[in-house]
Amino acid sequence: MSESNTTDAQVVQRIREGDARAWEDLIRRYEGRLLAFAESRVGNRAASEDIVQEAFVGFLTSLPNYDGGRPLESYLFSICAYKLTDHLRREGRRPALRLDSSARRGGDESVAWQLPGSARPASSIARSVERKRLEAVAVQQAIEEQIERWKERGDWAKLKCLELLFVRGVSNKQTAEELGLSEQQVANYKSDFQIRLKAIIRRQNLNEEVFPEL
Repeated sequence: MSESNTTDAQVVQRIREGDARAWEDLIRRYEGRLLAFAESRVGNRAASEDIVQEAFVGFLTSLPNYDGGRPLESYLFSICAYKLTDHLRREGRRPALRLDSSARRGGDESVAWQLPGSARPASSIARSVERKRLEAVAVQQAIEEQIERWKERGDWAKLKCLELLFVRGVSNKQTAEELGLSEQQVANYKSDFQIRLKAIIRRQNLNEEVFPEL
């Protein structure tokens, strides 16, 4: 097994164990390539982000059926191509897809937040305060938007789960027991919520200094 496949297998195992950081690793590893793949065919950044988001959610949903018999990269691109085809059909466009993973990330998407010198000038502190305010507003709006979507769809199990996790601070295990879910389902709902929030925040077109990690 190649080093890449070994790393992928380890990430998948950590996701199955409910490790939230594993999801971040998966997204950081493949999001750029999937976005390049989708955008080269759709020509729209926002639509491409939605497609990739749905692809990650699709992987999350299909995780119990993924046996590692095929490379994770190939599996993710297959899901992305499926979601892309659905998008094109909804728009009345004829899908013409060549499934490959040749698109590569153009560079590091993270932006370092560095402060020169050992002392922080007043202007830096003011920017930091303003940044935190913008982040708080962006997160609030994203949460409200996603909650409304789930309400419209009647996804009450997800809403109850997230209320227990984030509002009451209940553990994954206790949440699963209280709602009659498996711990894997609880971890999936939590990861699904985090993926969707990040996608909504990205579409807000915030200054690059706000949420540089996104």
